Amino acid sequence: MRICVAGAAGAFGVKHLEAVAAIDGVEVVSVVGGEPDDIEGFAKARGIPHWTKDLAESLERTDVEAVILATPTPVHAAQAIQCLEAGKHVLVEIPMADSLADAERLVAAQRASGLVAMAGHTRRFNPSHQWIRNRVQAGELTIQQMDVQTYFFRRSNMNALGKPRTWTDHLLWHHACHTVDLFQYQTGEVASQVHALQGPTHPQLGIAMDMSIGMKVPSGAICTLSLSFNNDGPLGTFFRYICDNGTYIARYDDLYDGKDNKIDLSGLTVSTNGIELIDREFFAAIRDGREPNASVAQCLPAMRTLDRLEKSLNA
Repeated sequence: MRICVAGAAGAFGVKHLEAVAAIDGVEVVSVVGGEPDDIEGFAKARGIPHWTKDLAESLERTDVEAVILATPTPVHAAQAIQCLEAGKHVLVEIPMADSLADAERLVAAQRASGLVAMAGHTRRFNPSHQWIRNRVQAGELTIQQMDVQTYFFRRSNMNALGKPRTWTDHLLWHHACHTVDLFQYQTGEVASQVHALQGPTHPQLGIAMDMSIGMKVPSGAICTLSLSFNNDGPLGTFFRYICDNGTYIARYDDLYDGKDNKIDLSGLTVSTNGIELIDREFFAAIRDGREPNASVAQCLPAMRTLDRLEKSLNA
């Protein structure tokens, strides 16, 4: 399978290129960059035959069958629709849109095309969260509460590589999106109650730097989520699952019990890299002609909950 990676020189574009390199039968034949990328030098250094700063140019190529979009959040939905209308399968990084209306337009475009369109909800694929889900599905665990911290120290407009961004990130539609989807996915329910609070707005960035979110599903399970760009301490996202039969802490692809004993996840998945696992699911769904886990349609409930949370922030 021959693919294009758009936003290839960015932090997550590079992560996807590394993941694809570990997957047999997939070749990156085109990369798309933006300003100020030296996308030509980037492609040549990696032996990629085609480069451009115009996504449409890559979509016109007959050797491109599918696209991974690791581009700025504000263009996710429009570019994903552009890919589908060009006859290309698409995996769009999280969030698939930064508004409910755009998310609904993307789902409609996928249904009209019949192509595979998947959202980058990597948490569904991390081995740590898969271990929890398998036990919930087997009836061995019932989630009582998910307590989640998503913390960065990012008081200037920088990306995950510490390089200047050309767009402004957002705690709700981007970072909270992971946990909103995961909570609903792990419980199998859509939040019936939601509320959100945000701290002061950054004077230059124009975004809230701290946020608190609460959710409850009809069965009674709750989720508390704290997010910050102000945290000068351990960085990342840490998930505490408080269950009827134990407590578990997920730190990316690692899992610990409530007493900080590491749980052996070996043999659970073919890789310990969540991004590689989501890419594998994308390519497998294309080959099998089926809907992938984390299809844009499956992720639409998270977009609806985010829309409700945004309304709560603005109330």
